[in-house]
Amino acid sequence: MEKEMYMPIRPSSKLSKALLVLGLSLGYFMVLLDTTIISVALPAIHADLGGGIIGLQWTVNAYTIVFAGLLLLMGSLADKLGAKRVYIAGLFIFLAASAISTFVSSLAGLIFIRAALGIGGAALLPASLTLLSHTYPAPAERARALGIWAAVTGLSMAAGPVVGGFLVDMLGWRSIFLLNVPLAMISIVATIRLVPETKPNFGKRLDPTGQITIFTAITAWSFGLMEGGAIGWSSPVILTAFGIALAATLFFLLAETKGATPMLPLYLFRNANIAVGMLAGMAINLGLSGILFLLPFYFQQVRGFSAQLTGLALLPMTVPLAFNPIVTGRIVGRIGARLPMSAGLCLTGLGTWLQVWANANTSYALTLASLLLIGFGVSFTIPSLMTSVISSVPNDLTGTASGALNASRQLGATIGVAIMGSILSASLSFLSGMHVSLVVLTVILLGTGIVSFVLLDRSSTVRKESSR
Repeated sequence: MEKEMYMPIRPSSKLSKALLVLGLSLGYFMVLLDTTIISVALPAIHADLGGGIIGLQWTVNAYTIVFAGLLLLMGSLADKLGAKRVYIAGLFIFLAASAISTFVSSLAGLIFIRAALGIGGAALLPASLTLLSHTYPAPAERARALGIWAAVTGLSMAAGPVVGGFLVDMLGWRSIFLLNVPLAMISIVATIRLVPETKPNFGKRLDPTGQITIFTAITAWSFGLMEGGAIGWSSPVILTAFGIALAATLFFLLAETKGATPMLPLYLFRNANIAVGMLAGMAINLGLSGILFLLPFYFQQVRGFSAQLTGLALLPMTVPLAFNPIVTGRIVGRIGARLPMSAGLCLTGLGTWLQVWANANTSYALTLASLLLIGFGVSFTIPSLMTSVISSVPNDLTGTASGALNASRQLGATIGVAIMGSILSASLSFLSGMHVSLVVLTVILLGTGIVSFVLLDRSSTVRKESSR
């Protein structure tokens, strides 16, 4: 009887399948919506609460640092306690923190609340991927479900800048956080009623040493990268931060190698699909977050756009994220992840390179072409790397693997914003700093695309299904 209770539910109709995927998508929809909306609102937050580039970096990265630092733990908790329980807990945390965000009166308070949002976001992402993986065990069907999941969450990338820009101009930047409240309530109801629980493994032990060291490493690396330009790269504070970061990274690797119950079993990285997927995840989020940090300032400070017009200007990049992942999911289900992932990274790199040539008087046509390439590139890459990694691990480690994958993605996002801010702080003008930043992103994206093409298994998804 217990086995039947935890068997994956096979949706019996297209409607029930769509409702189930929707229930698992709304959580990450909010996570991404919060990211894109805060990007458009940064100039307004700066005007109201003050703070320079460093303060605005912390406004963005307080969320991503906590998010990245806790993803591995939340993935392990999803395997241990049941993914549905962890997912619902994350929804409640996100709901409460979003409501409180509307009342903050200082930049420090906003940074603190965004760190709390990171806790909820960290619970939502690996739990939703675990529930999808268990519900759709066949690789090709799972790839299609992940494509739908990515498309629904991609809607937030399209809606965030436009809706956020409108709210900032009409009601002020505080109003952007209220959007999460009704969405979280809908997701809670949908998940409780529609989504089956995974079988918990209460005997699984957690890894406190691994959690403490990885969180310390991510925080120290981020602090050093963000504050280095302002304090000085050779200052004792920054050198100490990098020393702590390096030591914590080494201790984490040692703990995961020698520990009896590692949070992230390092043997997983012997699989090329997992190792390359983690690298690609870090690179694509590094590029996307760096671009989302730079372009709102470019549009509003250099081009003189309003927040609402900035949101509209970003649509060519965000709209493909709302529909192309469905196409990508079907492609991956047929031919595997190698070609879509590699092509996506290279398209994103080419789009970033085009934007290098933009200045105050450049025609928007150049930026339009750049944003379209970036949008299609990201929407090819993310579903491909998710399918590659999740399909390469046994079911009892899907929470761990999805947590690790998205920790690498969020670490990339944190590093992307930190690097962009450091380059801008050290530059004579915003435009010169933007151009250097975009060249750096181009090299990273194109290089990772080439590595993915060379190393990724050519037909893992198709072959695994044919062997069933």
